[in-house]
Amino acid sequence: MYWVNESVFYHIYPLGFCGAPRINDGQLEYRLDKVVDFIPHLKEMNVNAIYFGPVFMSTTHGYDTNDYYNIDNRLGDNESFARICEKLHENGIRVVLDGVFNHVGRGFWAFRDIQEKKQGSPYCSWFQNLNFGGNSPWGDPFWYEGWEGNYDLVKLNLRHPDVKRHIFDAVAMWMDKFKIDGLRLDVAYCMDQDFLRELKHFCKSKDSQFWLMGEIIHGDYARLANPDLLDSCTNYECYKGIYSSHNDHNYFEIAHSLNRQFANGGIYHNIYTYNFVDNHDVNRISSTVREEENVKNCYSTEYFMPGVPSVYYGSEWGIKGQKSRTEYDYPLRPCVNVSDIKDNELFRHICRIGAIRRKYKALQYGSFENTVIRNEQLIFKRKFEGETIYIALNLSSNNFDIGFNTDGGAKLYDVYDGCTVYDVNNNYANISIPAHGTRVLVLTNGDAPEYPDTIKAETSEKAETTPENVQEKEKIEPLPAVGTPGKYRHFKGGIYEFICLAKDSETSEELVIYKEAGGEGKIWARPSAIFYQYVDVDGKTVPRFSICS
Repeated sequence: MYWVNESVFYHIYPLGFCGAPRINDGQLEYRLDKVVDFIPHLKEMNVNAIYFGPVFMSTTHGYDTNDYYNIDNRLGDNESFARICEKLHENGIRVVLDGVFNHVGRGFWAFRDIQEKKQGSPYCSWFQNLNFGGNSPWGDPFWYEGWEGNYDLVKLNLRHPDVKRHIFDAVAMWMDKFKIDGLRLDVAYCMDQDFLRELKHFCKSKDSQFWLMGEIIHGDYARLANPDLLDSCTNYECYKGIYSSHNDHNYFEIAHSLNRQFANGGIYHNIYTYNFVDNHDVNRISSTVREEENVKNCYSTEYFMPGVPSVYYGSEWGIKGQKSRTEYDYPLRPCVNVSDIKDNELFRHICRIGAIRRKYKALQYGSFENTVIRNEQLIFKRKFEGETIYIALNLSSNNFDIGFNTDGGAKLYDVYDGCTVYDVNNNYANISIPAHGTRVLVLTNGDAPEYPDTIKAETSEKAETTPENVQEKEKIEPLPAVGTPGKYRHFKGGIYEFICLAKDSETSEELVIYKEAGGEGKIWARPSAIFYQYVDVDGKTVPRFSICS
């Protein structure tokens, strides 16, 4: 068992969160202390890990590090940050810092020494491709490599033993003084792999549970997230798939990525990715998703898919923000205070799915399998050590009835709403997913599962009265087992003969092939999830197709 698997992350970009000056004014202000005021809020969300963006001394946005050994004066000092980390740890919240090791700022002390002493500086070899054969774009009498052409970010020579020693000693200080639990490695996708290998060995030798997660925007995640280099990486493929699926009403997109990555034999089934729906570099999810009602299901997808989920500060109550041609990323990184927190429907949803995520091992460690994929509905399964949970999502504006095959069992309990129960007949269940809604269905042999405490308390009265709990209150004719041969009667009276089950060559969706009994004998195809489904007829729940007696 690994603490990351059982975590829910909260991502803070400290300089923005604190409303710090955009340019370091040299004044010491203990702005980051207000994180302590957010602890009750974090615990209500079931957050048990924080990823802090850059906190070390810099000139502007934090990714232009000037000193790896001191906290940015705009946020506080080393002593104040040590107290913050101690308070978070006391409350069961782990701390992960942003390790910006690929490059430093022009204010970095070793770079300033070169500006002053030119060829006489002992640090000329600390920087990638630094030479005195020309001038830099900033007017220096030497040239150097900037990160992706940004010459305010000076690329370090991560093969130089003194550079590695300087960074590793800083990491040791953070681990010893601040007791940090992990690092997120900025732009890991372009860093020297030998450096990453040595960094991992160094950190794991100090703490075997230390977590190293790298920023990878595209390409093969396994290139860096593997036993030799990093423990995890950012999952940008599913970030895009989540919001795009909801905008296009096309769950096939995210279902394809999830299957490709995490299903049995998937290319990343051994990588526990860092999942997100927005962060400090991309537009806020509430500004990205066109239908506000579907933001909740974006979070449901992120929380219940394999990997560790995260929330970017303020997005839990729907803060909006988009990149600007003039303001760049600053609109994504606003100042927020405890007084800004809104206890709205989205926030309640995130609290609820956080409680569920931390309750069930199947959602933390389980295998993944798509069960039903439709344009506006998706059901997938997570399974671990006898615990089976189905996640059912509906992004349409109407309630949707749908049936699917289960792994046996007698009942499905929705632990999201805390009260709805569905019968399983012949390994088949028919459920109704609310409009823009989520169901988290725990499969049992009949006994109710142990609900998360918060949900149990909120729904104890509703469980007694909900009209959706219909299968516990009335006898319903069972559905035929999927693939049962013979003649079927449609609920409107028509008689049809079952031919076979088939699979759609494009989507792999299971289809029932059947024909009219008599008449012209027309042959039809219908998704089995709809063929074997209950419908409501004059207030009575009946099978869409029943076996002719």
